[in-house]
Amino acid sequence: MELRQMAVVVAVAEEGGFTAAARRLHVVQSAVSSTVRALEHELGARLFRRTTHRVTLTPAGRAFLASARTALQAAEEARAAVALAQEDLRGAVTVGVMQGLYAGLAPGLAAFHREHPGVAVRLRQAPADDIPRELREGTVDLAVVALDAARLRGLATRSLAREEMVLVAAGAEARLPERPVTLAEAVALPLVDFPLGWAIRTSVDRTLRSAGVERATTFEVNDVLGATDLVRHGLGVCIL
Repeated sequence: MELRQMAVVVAVAEEGGFTAAARRLHVVQSAVSSTVRALEHELGARLFRRTTHRVTLTPAGRAFLASARTALQAAEEARAAVALAQEDLRGAVTVGVMQGLYAGLAPGLAAFHREHPGVAVRLRQAPADDIPRELREGTVDLAVVALDAARLRGLATRSLAREEMVLVAAGAEARLPERPVTLAEAVALPLVDFPLGWAIRTSVDRTLRSAGVERATTFEVNDVLGATDLVRHGLGVCIL
């Protein structure tokens, strides 16, 4: 029994037919059929029920499928372990990223690519509220997000940096005092804000609630550059 045969059975089961499995595996349909027949002969059991319109697993096939998936996963992990030992990483990694964070990641991504050119990096931008769920579901492998202990409970975290939040305004047009402004003074001005679920919005909302300060949003935009452009044109101030 070979891993190749297991992969064929998994493909037929997941695709629901021999022709679709052949397309997935980039082989001819007859090769898939002969591989399954040979494996069934070796095992002494039918793995699939074949009808005119569909292919379904037999009880023996269902039992085999679970073990085949485990074996294929173990083989992939073994290959990855060898590559790691040889410092020749290959494959792909999906990184969850909050909106507006790409620029800050570029130097680190460039260094990673120089060290591991065989690894493709997929950046997946999503609201900060969604990223912990995607980590738990396995949609992303790792993520760079604002630290929120409640949402990240049960996940391994490492602090990368600390950032100071500031009030961004269009110079003299904002008529700000020549001193640090209070939260109440800031939110009394026309406010350019971000949608619910954004890390910046979550941090600002939490801070305002703690201070007992209410505010109204004049403009809401889901893009950091768009927000700063609105501020630049004197349409409001923004907390970043």
